[in-house]
Amino acid sequence: MDEFEMDDGVRSYIEAMAPEQRPLFDRLHRLVLRLHPEATLVLSYKMPTYKVGKRRLYIGAWKHGVSIYRWQQGKESAFSSKHPQAKTSKGTIRLRLADSDAISDDELGGLVRAALDG
Repeated sequence: MDEFEMDDGVRSYIEAMAPEQRPLFDRLHRLVLRLHPEATLVLSYKMPTYKVGKRRLYIGAWKHGVSIYRWQQGKESAFSSKHPQAKTSKGTIRLRLADSDAISDDELGGLVRAALDG
């Protein structure tokens, strides 16, 4: 992962991830920073959280892969329509490692924008 200022809690969380989860997390991290270089990264609800103003994007590593949380309802509808297996509940997208290669950076970027754009 590129050098990025983060607190020790975030660093510990990322270092504790299973090696197979890191590429997907790192991919999302790079997308967030490309789309929102002003974002700050903190630990909130015990997971890495990107903050842009009052908006938040949470990324959690789980057994299945990575889940991302928090956007206005309906803003992820195009993604959910194309990848119905990924949506698990309101405001949550579950990205399974086995499915993540079929998801483009543009599609993931759409999720980042849905959460962090004003």
